[in-house]
Amino acid sequence: MMFPGNKRFAFSILDDTDDSTLKNIEPVYAYLRKHGFRTTKTAWPLDCPEGSRHFFAAETLQDKGYLEFVHKLVDDGFELAFHGATMESSDRGRTQRGLEFFKQEFGSYPKLFCNHGHNRESLYWGSKRFQSLLLRQLVRFGRVGARDNYEGEKEGSPFFWGDLSKQHIKYVRNFTFYHLNLLDVNPDMPYRLFVTPYVNYWFSTADAPDVRAFNRLLSRERIDELVEKGGVCIVSTHFGKGFVRDGILNPETARILQYIGSQPGWFVPVSEILDYLLARRSQTSELGFLKRVLLEGRFVADKLTHARKFAG
Repeated sequence: MMFPGNKRFAFSILDDTDDSTLKNIEPVYAYLRKHGFRTTKTAWPLDCPEGSRHFFAAETLQDKGYLEFVHKLVDDGFELAFHGATMESSDRGRTQRGLEFFKQEFGSYPKLFCNHGHNRESLYWGSKRFQSLLLRQLVRFGRVGARDNYEGEKEGSPFFWGDLSKQHIKYVRNFTFYHLNLLDVNPDMPYRLFVTPYVNYWFSTADAPDVRAFNRLLSRERIDELVEKGGVCIVSTHFGKGFVRDGILNPETARILQYIGSQPGWFVPVSEILDYLLARRSQTSELGFLKRVLLEGRFVADKLTHARKFAG
């Protein structure tokens, strides 16, 4: 596949805002900007007055300095995405206030959304990610005692906002893989599912939750293969999780980004890549039963393989 500007491959990063503060992510974005990358960052528009056990350290767009920083990112061509209204579960009212704050500050609603953790307003999350009844039951069985009460798409629930998602959000992240080239595992993305009507399009990403996983995933060999195949890579990560120490970007991460930046890649935000893939689609974007089962099976197999490989 050839990309705009005769670029040979497409690459972007989807940075979830968990644990992010101005101090621990600003050096990362300075380096990205310097090397020609324009990526996507999620943000929480609102504070969480009830407090958060796991995400209390993260800053939101209610922090003046953080908001100014994010505005500069958007002005420089980075994309801002929605990670829910705040770090803990939000009812419909708070979700709607978060979306409206987003529009007021940045001129439009977010184009892209990522479910967050155990937030109850997550869309088609938990076992409902799986349309295969067998896999859904296996996931439910394996999650004994774990939360599976996600209701963002459930009409009548106080956490329902599916209609707002359908109206304002174009893309929602679903499965993540330990592969750089997503065309190898999800060649039909972005895709629709008739059984998830409140999501316009789903997409997949590569999975690297922290700096160690990021550096391990983006090996020189995998990058060279991505370039050679003319692939598409979107890496989900958290820049707030160990990428910066004492104000300095992790040296290995810096080397990786510098190497990728030296290649003939198309380095644009996630939604721009997805728009390009969608525009080139000559057939329906509805994922049929067989492809859906294969995608879900790949996801489960990938997770099991990775868990065994890195156990201990």
